[in-house]
Amino acid sequence: MARALLIVLDSLGTGEAPDAEKYNDTGSDTLGHIIEKFAERGTPIKLPNLIRWGLGNITSGIERTQDPLAYYGKMQPLSAGKDTTTGHWEMMGMILDEPFATFPQGFPQEIISRLEKATGYSFLGNKTASGTEIIKELGKLHLETGKLILYTSADSVIQIAAHEEKVPLEELYRICEACRKVGDEYNIGRVIARPFTGEEGNFSRTSNRHDYSYDPPPESILTSIQKASLPVWGVGKIRDIFNGKGISESFPTKGNTHGISTMIELWNKMENGLLFVNLVDFDMLYGHRNNWDGYGKALEEFDMCLLELENISHTGDLIIITADHGNDPTYPGTDHNREYVPVIAYRKGEKGKPLGTRMTFADAGATCASHLGVSWTKAGVPFFE
Repeated sequence: MARALLIVLDSLGTGEAPDAEKYNDTGSDTLGHIIEKFAERGTPIKLPNLIRWGLGNITSGIERTQDPLAYYGKMQPLSAGKDTTTGHWEMMGMILDEPFATFPQGFPQEIISRLEKATGYSFLGNKTASGTEIIKELGKLHLETGKLILYTSADSVIQIAAHEEKVPLEELYRICEACRKVGDEYNIGRVIARPFTGEEGNFSRTSNRHDYSYDPPPESILTSIQKASLPVWGVGKIRDIFNGKGISESFPTKGNTHGISTMIELWNKMENGLLFVNLVDFDMLYGHRNNWDGYGKALEEFDMCLLELENISHTGDLIIITADHGNDPTYPGTDHNREYVPVIAYRKGEKGKPLGTRMTFADAGATCASHLGVSWTKAGVPFFE
């Protein structure tokens, strides 16, 4: 009746990776710089439970502890790329040798023509942009013309924004499914539906976002867990990231607060298997918007749930806290960073020890498989014998 809980604090990097220069990310440190900013303001960040679990033994600027409750260390990215799909896939044992295609100058006419033919719509924008800024810029024209807002980022992504009163959600989702088929031909990692509401000057994105990922390889740690007749429950956008492959049941959420409460509820009743959680607000609301204050407060909110997790966990349960990439809100630009990620592994009833620097995110997934008694012989080395 083994249980494992894997929590991804989306984008919580902990310092530049050895190859950060290749990605123009030298000097990035998502967690470290947030801690510094709070200290400079004279309001030190409050993460007492994460500190008890060993977070201060991974990064500087917060208190270290001599007897952490959890094992602690950091993991180095091995896959090519620095986006959500790449990080999560690597965590589950799927290493990418080649990155997904990116389009910093916008999509070429060949792809635009294919998207128009597949969807039956024309597009506005076609550039790298912030999601909030491009709907501010083009939302009125979208409403007037019916053309969809198309944009991308430094990641491998097609993003389609549309007003919910102009394009109903089901139609937007159909459009994105059609775009997904085109994206498959051009090695594009994700297609994201970005619905918004409101009037000119007051447009706002809704929580009805939906991601459509490139199909993962057929074999992963998730599929191996399922083959062992154990459930895999995905919280947040986990199902979208893996296109449903290896996910037994999905629980979409509307942000961190909802994600945390859903996680607590499910962990309270799960009997065995893997509970896999993504908390997206760190990245979506704070990293991409250079909001270090909001990011830090979201960390403080997450910290408060650890006491309850301790109380409702059973002796021998495994809880891993980590991230999928960096997104330093103090760093120039608004895109992801190539960083190490923290890893904290709590096993109720045991004292923590250092895990050192792991050579791939896949070690986290391999540890979950090992804990659940599932055979996995590909990428990743479990933390424990």
